[in-house]
Amino acid sequence: MPWNDNANPGPWGSPPPGDDDERKDPPRRGSGGRGPGRPGGPDLNAGMDRVRQRMRGLFGGPGGGVRPGALVGIAAAVFALWALSGIYLVQPNEVAVVTTFGAYSRNEGPGPRYHLPWPIEKVEKVPVTTLNRFDIGSSGGGGGASSDASVSDAGASSPSLMLTADEAIIDLNFSVTWRISDPGRFIFATRDPEDAIKAVAESSMREVVGRNQLDFILNNGRGKVQFETADQMQRILDAWGMGVRIVEVQIRSANPPQEVVAAFRDVQSAQQDRDSAENVADAYKNRVVNEAKGTAAQIVQSAEGYREQSVRTATGEAARFNSIYAEYRRAPQATRDRLYLETMERVLRNSNKVVISGKGVTAPVILPPDVFRPRSGPAALAPSAPTQPSAQGGQPQATQPGGQP
Repeated sequence: MPWNDNANPGPWGSPPPGDDDERKDPPRRGSGGRGPGRPGGPDLNAGMDRVRQRMRGLFGGPGGGVRPGALVGIAAAVFALWALSGIYLVQPNEVAVVTTFGAYSRNEGPGPRYHLPWPIEKVEKVPVTTLNRFDIGSSGGGGGASSDASVSDAGASSPSLMLTADEAIIDLNFSVTWRISDPGRFIFATRDPEDAIKAVAESSMREVVGRNQLDFILNNGRGKVQFETADQMQRILDAWGMGVRIVEVQIRSANPPQEVVAAFRDVQSAQQDRDSAENVADAYKNRVVNEAKGTAAQIVQSAEGYREQSVRTATGEAARFNSIYAEYRRAPQATRDRLYLETMERVLRNSNKVVISGKGVTAPVILPPDVFRPRSGPAALAPSAPTQPSAQGGQPQATQPGGQP
């Protein structure tokens, strides 16, 4: 077969129709790419024909089939796009749950990740650090949006009306704050986790309220009710395997029904008056008791001080008497004279009189001038000794009572 025989198409197929014609009769300059004799302007049909001819030349094989190389290229491109579809990014507040053919496989942390593309593996991102919150009850008492949760099929009037232990009705609105602790369990535990948490919240609150009195809940029992409700919710959710952590249960409002609000206000006012009177009485009791205790302690301390003083004084007097008695036994006359003089000193301590013994006096007695000065200070306590003139020089000398020099 000659190389230039165009009758046989050869292994690459027949040449596109129209190429030989164009080579034999090229378009004239200025005719816009169209044949001779045609008006100016692009021929869109001819352009589309060329595109179809090139595509036919690319994919057309022997006998009009598709070339194997083109199929491999297309398959490789599709596979590359399918493989690249498994690249994904996990945010810092998220955990990615990867499932393989619908079954739980693993958890992936923050950052760029890869999973086998669909339908082999699938990824669901779960925010684990976000705090979720919902309200249960009407918006009238708590100031927040009301929740559409937990209305029973029997047609209960409101989820906020609950029955207490003393068979009273309370209108209680509360909110629950929770977060996801186990993403895998959170996704697979229930079909609608949020509705399940709301149902558990209302059920737990009703049970806790049913165990307490109305006055306790309205006055100072909110903290206990909130804590017990959160604890019971956590136990139920853990038993269900929900993968949820209850952060807080907060009572937004707790009021009696509207029909008896006035009566309850009167009761609360009376209770406040009672508490105020009790506080005043307790304050008076504490003041009186403390004053009595202080007075009693003062009297006891004074008595103890007087007892100690009396005992020490008596002990000292006894010791003094014993010492004087011992001296008296050694020198009776000298001891008697000393006792007499000490007694007269104490008696005449503040007196301006001078006592002089008249025994053996033959001349006038001359006394110093300071003897007659008032004696009011401690320096003048000791009296001047009496004097009498001596037999040799006629000068006065100190004498003792009884006339002895």
